[in-house]
Amino acid sequence: MDKIIVYVDDAAYAQQQLAPMRNADARVAQGTHWILVACAPRMTRHISKWVNNSARESWRAKWSEKLFAQIVPQLEGHGDSVSKVVSKGPLAALTKELLSEHGVAHVLDARRPKFGQDMPPVTDDQPTSKDGRWAVPGAVAGMGMVLVLAAD
Repeated sequence: MDKIIVYVDDAAYAQQQLAPMRNADARVAQGTHWILVACAPRMTRHISKWVNNSARESWRAKWSEKLFAQIVPQLEGHGDSVSKVVSKGPLAALTKELLSEHGVAHVLDARRPKFGQDMPPVTDDQPTSKDGRWAVPGAVAGMGMVLVLAAD
Protein backbone atom coordinates (compact mmCIF):
# COMPACT_ATOMS: atom_id res chain seq x y z
CA MET A 1 0.00 0.00 0.00
CA ASP A 2 1.35 3.39 -1.04
CA LYS A 3 1.48 6.04 1.72
CA ILE A 4 1.27 9.79 1.08
CA ILE A 5 1.58 12.51 3.73
CA VAL A 6 -0.31 15.62 2.58
CA TYR A 7 -0.09 19.00 4.30
CA VAL A 8 -3.26 21.07 3.70
CA ASP A 9 -4.65 24.41 4.82
CA ASP A 10 -7.31 25.11 2.17
CA ALA A 11 -9.76 22.49 0.90
CA ALA A 12 -10.30 23.85 -2.62
CA TYR A 13 -6.59 24.30 -3.31
CA ALA A 14 -5.78 20.87 -1.87
CA GLN A 15 -8.42 19.17 -4.01
CA GLN A 16 -6.86 20.73 -7.12
CA GLN A 17 -3.44 19.46 -6.06
CA LEU A 18 -4.73 15.98 -5.20
CA ALA A 19 -6.86 15.45 -8.34
CA PRO A 20 -3.99 14.23 -10.58
CA MET A 21 -2.73 11.94 -7.83
CA ARG A 22 -6.19 10.43 -7.26
CA ASN A 23 -6.55 9.78 -11.00
CA ALA A 24 -3.14 8.10 -11.08
CA ASP A 25 -4.04 6.19 -7.94
CA ALA A 26 -7.24 4.85 -9.57
CA ARG A 27 -5.05 2.79 -11.89
CA VAL A 28 -3.19 1.21 -8.97
CA ALA A 29 -5.04 -1.79 -7.56
CA GLN A 30 -3.38 -1.80 -4.13
CA GLY A 31 -4.82 1.52 -2.90
CA THR A 32 -3.29 4.37 -0.98
CA HIS A 33 -3.10 5.37 2.66
CA TRP A 34 -3.49 9.17 2.81
CA ILE A 35 -2.17 10.91 5.92
CA LEU A 36 -3.80 14.34 5.91
CA VAL A 37 -2.15 16.97 8.10
CA ALA A 38 -4.26 20.07 8.76
CA CYS A 39 -2.19 23.24 9.13
CA ALA A 40 -4.45 25.73 10.90
CA PRO A 41 -3.83 29.44 10.25
CA ARG A 42 -1.71 31.26 12.78
CA MET A 43 -3.50 33.36 15.32
CA THR A 44 -2.19 36.84 15.93
CA ARG A 45 -0.24 37.50 19.07
CA HIS A 46 -2.96 39.84 20.28
CA ILE A 47 -5.45 36.98 20.60
CA SER A 48 -3.47 35.55 23.51
CA LYS A 49 -4.81 38.38 25.67
CA TRP A 50 -8.40 37.31 25.10
CA VAL A 51 -8.33 33.56 24.45
CA ASN A 52 -6.87 30.84 26.65
CA ASN A 53 -4.97 27.81 25.37
CA SER A 54 -7.88 25.35 25.62
CA ALA A 55 -10.10 27.68 23.54
CA ARG A 56 -7.36 27.92 20.90
CA GLU A 57 -7.04 24.13 20.77
CA SER A 58 -10.82 23.79 20.51
CA TRP A 59 -10.91 26.28 17.63
CA ARG A 60 -8.05 24.45 15.88
CA ALA A 61 -9.88 21.13 16.23
CA LYS A 62 -13.16 22.56 14.83
CA TRP A 63 -11.32 24.25 11.95
CA SER A 64 -9.52 20.99 11.12
CA GLU A 65 -12.73 18.94 11.18
CA LYS A 66 -14.35 21.35 8.69
CA LEU A 67 -11.31 21.02 6.43
CA PHE A 68 -11.28 17.22 6.70
CA ALA A 69 -15.03 17.05 6.00
CA GLN A 70 -14.41 18.66 2.61
CA ILE A 71 -11.40 16.57 1.57
CA VAL A 72 -11.80 13.10 3.09
CA PRO A 73 -14.98 11.98 1.21
CA GLN A 74 -13.27 12.27 -2.19
CA LEU A 75 -10.28 10.24 -0.99
CA GLU A 76 -12.36 7.54 0.70
CA GLY A 77 -14.65 7.38 -2.35
CA HIS A 78 -11.85 5.61 -4.24
CA GLY A 79 -11.52 2.98 -1.52
CA ASP A 80 -8.38 4.48 -0.01
CA SER A 81 -7.78 4.81 3.72
CA VAL A 82 -7.33 8.21 5.37
CA SER A 83 -5.64 9.20 8.63
CA LYS A 84 -6.20 12.70 10.02
CA VAL A 85 -3.57 14.68 11.94
CA VAL A 86 -3.68 18.24 13.26
CA SER A 87 -0.30 19.99 13.17
CA LYS A 88 1.12 21.44 16.36
CA GLY A 89 4.63 22.82 16.20
CA PRO A 90 7.26 22.69 13.46
CA LEU A 91 6.19 20.79 10.34
CA ALA A 92 9.63 19.30 9.65
CA ALA A 93 9.61 17.62 13.08
CA LEU A 94 6.08 16.36 12.47
CA THR A 95 7.17 14.89 9.11
CA LYS A 96 10.01 13.00 10.82
CA GLU A 97 7.58 11.70 13.44
CA LEU A 98 5.05 10.56 10.82
CA LEU A 99 7.75 8.89 8.72
CA SER A 100 9.04 6.97 11.75
CA GLU A 101 5.47 5.93 12.62
CA HIS A 102 4.26 4.98 9.12
CA GLY A 103 7.50 3.95 7.42
CA VAL A 104 8.33 5.01 3.88
CA ALA A 105 5.90 7.62 2.52
CA HIS A 106 5.74 10.38 -0.07
CA VAL A 107 5.38 13.92 1.26
CA LEU A 108 3.19 16.45 -0.56
CA ASP A 109 2.91 20.10 0.44
CA ALA A 110 -0.58 21.11 -0.75
CA ARG A 111 -0.82 24.29 1.31
CA ARG A 112 -2.06 27.39 -0.52
CA PRO A 113 0.82 29.83 -1.07
CA LYS A 114 0.27 33.17 0.61
CA PHE A 115 1.34 36.44 -0.95
CA GLY A 116 4.31 37.99 0.85
CA GLN A 117 4.70 35.19 3.40
CA ASP A 118 7.32 32.48 3.58
CA MET A 119 5.72 29.19 4.57
CA PRO A 120 7.69 26.89 6.87
CA PRO A 121 9.16 23.86 5.08
CA VAL A 122 7.59 20.45 5.69
CA THR A 123 10.91 18.58 5.39
CA ASP A 124 14.47 19.52 6.24
CA ASP A 125 15.59 19.25 2.60
CA GLN A 126 12.71 21.26 1.10
CA PRO A 127 14.11 24.21 -0.87
CA THR A 128 13.12 27.66 0.34
CA SER A 129 13.18 30.81 -1.73
CA LYS A 130 15.12 33.59 -0.10
CA ASP A 131 13.90 36.30 -2.47
CA GLY A 132 10.36 34.99 -3.05
CA ARG A 133 8.91 37.81 -0.99
CA TRP A 134 10.41 40.46 -3.27
CA ALA A 135 9.82 38.81 -6.65
CA VAL A 136 6.33 40.19 -7.28
CA PRO A 137 6.74 43.66 -5.72
CA GLY A 138 9.94 44.13 -7.75
CA ALA A 139 8.12 43.15 -10.92
CA VAL A 140 5.25 45.48 -10.09
CA ALA A 141 7.67 48.34 -9.44
CA GLY A 142 9.43 47.60 -12.73
CA MET A 143 6.11 47.62 -14.60
CA GLY A 144 5.19 50.91 -12.93
CA MET A 145 8.50 52.40 -14.04
CA VAL A 146 7.87 51.24 -17.63
CA LEU A 147 4.45 52.89 -17.58
CA VAL A 148 5.90 56.14 -16.23
CA LEU A 149 8.55 56.17 -18.95
CA ALA A 150 5.97 55.34 -21.63
CA ALA A 151 3.74 58.20 -20.46
CA ASP A 152 6.56 60.73 -20.97
